[in-house]
Amino acid sequence: MRLEKKKQQTTNDLINMKKNTLHKTNLGHSAFRRLAQACMSILLLLAFTTYTFSQERTVRGVVTSATDQNPLPGVTVRAKGTNSMTATDSEGRFSINASEGEVLEVSFIGYAPQEINIGTRTSIQVVLQTDTRSMDEVVVVGYGSLRKSEITAASTNIKAEDFRQSGARNAMDLLQGKVAGLQITRSGSNPNTGVALQLRGATSIAGSNSPLVVIDGIPGGNLDLLQQADIESINVLKDGSAAAIYGTQANGGVILVTTKKGAPGKTRFDYAGYVSRDFVQRQPDFMTAEEYRQKIAEGVIAPNNDFGDNVNAFDQLINQNNTSQYHTLAVSGGGENNNFRASAYFRDLQGIARENGRTEYGVRANFNGKGLNDRLTTQVDFATNLNNANLLGGGGWEWAYTRNPTLPLKNEDGTWYYEQTTTNEVARLAEEHNRRQQQTTTLAGTAGYEVIPDLKVNVFGSVQRNAWVDGAYASLASEPSMENSVGALGRAYQSSRLEMKYAFEPTISYNRVLDDIHSINAVVGYSYRYEVNQNFDATNYGFQNDVFEENNLGAGDQLIAGRAGMGSYKNDNKIIGFLGRINYSYDGKYTFQGIYRRDGSTRFGENNKWGNFGSIGVAWHMTSEDFMQNIRFLNDLKVRANYGVTGNQEIGNYMSLVTLGTGNNYIYPDGAWRQTYGPTRNPNPNLRWETKHEYNVGVDFMMLNGRLGGAIDAYRRITKDLLGTYTSQQPPFIRDNIFTNVGQISSNGLEITLNAVPVRNEKVTWTVDLIGSTNRNRMDSFSDDTYKVSYRDFSSIGGFGALGTAIRVFEGSRLGDFYGKRFAGFTEDGRWLFYKRDGSAVPFDQINDSRTDLENTDLAVIGNAIPKYHLSLNSTVSYKNFDFRVFFRGRFDYDILNTTQISYGNQIALPNNLLNEAFTRHGELNDTYMYSDYYLESGSHVKLDEMTLGYTFKLNNEKIRNFRIYVTGTNLALFTKYTGVDPDYVNDTGIGSENTNPLGIDGRGLYPNTRSFLFGVNIGF
Repeated sequence: MRLEKKKQQTTNDLINMKKNTLHKTNLGHSAFRRLAQACMSILLLLAFTTYTFSQERTVRGVVTSATDQNPLPGVTVRAKGTNSMTATDSEGRFSINASEGEVLEVSFIGYAPQEINIGTRTSIQVVLQTDTRSMDEVVVVGYGSLRKSEITAASTNIKAEDFRQSGARNAMDLLQGKVAGLQITRSGSNPNTGVALQLRGATSIAGSNSPLVVIDGIPGGNLDLLQQADIESINVLKDGSAAAIYGTQANGGVILVTTKKGAPGKTRFDYAGYVSRDFVQRQPDFMTAEEYRQKIAEGVIAPNNDFGDNVNAFDQLINQNNTSQYHTLAVSGGGENNNFRASAYFRDLQGIARENGRTEYGVRANFNGKGLNDRLTTQVDFATNLNNANLLGGGGWEWAYTRNPTLPLKNEDGTWYYEQTTTNEVARLAEEHNRRQQQTTTLAGTAGYEVIPDLKVNVFGSVQRNAWVDGAYASLASEPSMENSVGALGRAYQSSRLEMKYAFEPTISYNRVLDDIHSINAVVGYSYRYEVNQNFDATNYGFQNDVFEENNLGAGDQLIAGRAGMGSYKNDNKIIGFLGRINYSYDGKYTFQGIYRRDGSTRFGENNKWGNFGSIGVAWHMTSEDFMQNIRFLNDLKVRANYGVTGNQEIGNYMSLVTLGTGNNYIYPDGAWRQTYGPTRNPNPNLRWETKHEYNVGVDFMMLNGRLGGAIDAYRRITKDLLGTYTSQQPPFIRDNIFTNVGQISSNGLEITLNAVPVRNEKVTWTVDLIGSTNRNRMDSFSDDTYKVSYRDFSSIGGFGALGTAIRVFEGSRLGDFYGKRFAGFTEDGRWLFYKRDGSAVPFDQINDSRTDLENTDLAVIGNAIPKYHLSLNSTVSYKNFDFRVFFRGRFDYDILNTTQISYGNQIALPNNLLNEAFTRHGELNDTYMYSDYYLESGSHVKLDEMTLGYTFKLNNEKIRNFRIYVTGTNLALFTKYTGVDPDYVNDTGIGSENTNPLGIDGRGLYPNTRSFLFGVNIGF
């Protein structure tokens, strides 16, 4: 191994000047911080000013049953729009702090909820009626809302009190394990990465498999703008019948997010905050310096590989001071005609990795008004988020695992120790930076006017702006400067991106009940969406000093030399739609729903710009029938059936058009060199939507006076006209491939949700939620009369040995099948043995490992990367002022390819550092790298995902409405046979075409999984 020592170059005077003047002041960051501090100050000032007008007092009462006039213990009494709540004692009595004119919400399982305006009273009596329509809450659906009893589709509504308490980094984390059929995968604990979402399995090869997210009516709403404390509820529309109202955007389902709004009453303030800390849970077992030297002593590693140091490279990349914090303050109030809610927050997220985190500031506000005798309604929503992200850290884990632990990090003179066979990640963190400054803003408004009773016209519009600037710089002393091919010191990069989204959606709605038995709810509308994205980036080398970093790209001398790079682009797309929905319910027993939407998109060919989508659904509320009245244990039973068609247009822009790209430079007769352009894509005027046809039958039930409830759904999906790239003949085509519609995927699934209340009395309430789902999919076809393909390969393995892809999908087979060699053992000298088709075990050179000769190959399907079963269990116990929640979830019956074992469990990689298992578990192996079922492991696991203990103080204080503290632990325990870091971080969504996170591949340098502990406080005043 050849080693080179390279001296650091310093320009102390200039660097000191830089520290006092330019980038270290971080003007953008300072401006963001001042804005957030100003918003917080204003809200705090309002809070303490309003204190002087507070007139809270204690309201006492008793709750009884209308059936037998007996007192009801354990009834929840809440001040509407607040977190102030209590429960009745064994005699049905309660007391709560409330203000004059405030509304109390009284609810109890098996009884109809009530809202009571206390006026000037300090004592009230509440009589609850038995709830024969306990599933009749109002739920937000596409372009409106419906009573739950009128919904004919499969949907799950999650309220704020049911969210996880783990300090979610992404709003979708709140749904983890809460919705049957919803898969949420995160590739690690990196605070700068998002989540992968998938409902009911994969439905597309080239298009998106993610559900559409709609935030307060804004399609494609930005998740960065959502904070847990601002969310009122999340409704997940799972089947094609529910999602059809969104047409081409809803192939993967729809997630509707509703944020909290203001309410009439006195001004209220709510604070929520937490601090948290992460700890590494599991890491691969690579050799320490002591173990490495032991292998040298045993003669396994040559003596000249001991360089005298003792370095734990993994620990060098860990941020030991990774405390994160979050604070938000909300103010709400108003009168009967006008109300508001505004919140401001600060969040500092620190990853377990060094130089890896983000700081966020944000404001959200909404204003609601009524006028013209309540016929006119208006709503304005505004949200903005400013964040500074440190993107430098979070990688380099493979270097940390495999680096010789005896190599030093620095030379004796203090300069960084660089070598040609591996990088120095610690030096990279010190000598480089990679930062992002981002601002995301949304402004939306709705105006509604009741033209005549029951007929209302609404106009909705929104604008979303998402802009960021990335800046990266490698100093003169960095490794890229020392070893780049350009031969110039210093490397600077800067890019800027702007995304704009516009939506305009007028609708007309009609809601009427005729003769108390005929209920009609209808809406028709028009939808217009336009998106435009533009980007610019530039890179340069050869800087005289590090003073300006990336803020003076022109100072690099490689611009003149022609080695600097730059690029830019701009693209857009437009969707226009016409929509309608009608719901008819007869006597609360029978419900019919019909939806139709016609969409046009610029993304598709001129012969198929428009597509038609729709659904029909029926529901039978059986417990409303006379013959069911004597079945007293059954409170509610509804049977549903529906069919819906949705589309998928989530592909790149201009895929149906000929696009031009730059070619080579050529010299012209005048002696000048000029850029050439040529076509990069074949046109396809027939390119059209993928269409998903979905059938769903389901049952919603509640029994034993609300002690047991839930839903069961069975579905079948067929996605036709799959989008994908196929080989095209030249001529007549210009290029050798074309993006077109070929093939079909089908899937079947079952989902079960059970909600139980085993214990509920004046002191103890115990609730249990069990959610399970299973899905099995099939690739029906890849081919048609024009394009013939019998299989496709996915999921590149990477690493050593050029091992190709791991997953092959044949026509008629399951998605996610691992395809490769079948391990049969080792020869006496450690060579691989594999099975042939006839079952005999032979060395590798005697098998047919052809991936194209399907008639004779010895390769076979050896596993599957998609879990068959998902299960979660949530148990919550409340005792007096204490609450305790435990949340388990798991995935079962699937496989993971452990590429860490492939690359670093083989002694052929010495003298690099290796897993200790290379000498134990894989000790027999004395051969090259191979992909086979030898490295496939079961991914089945159960995780203790969250545990929360909380305490709510019951204060007889006019100023403080509620005060709760809690501690939460996340990712506390993992039960699995998988030997990798965490099977939960391995992607099990999509079909394997993702380049950054392929299906079923664990990767060799995944961000560490962490165990987190959090302390939080909620205060209402």
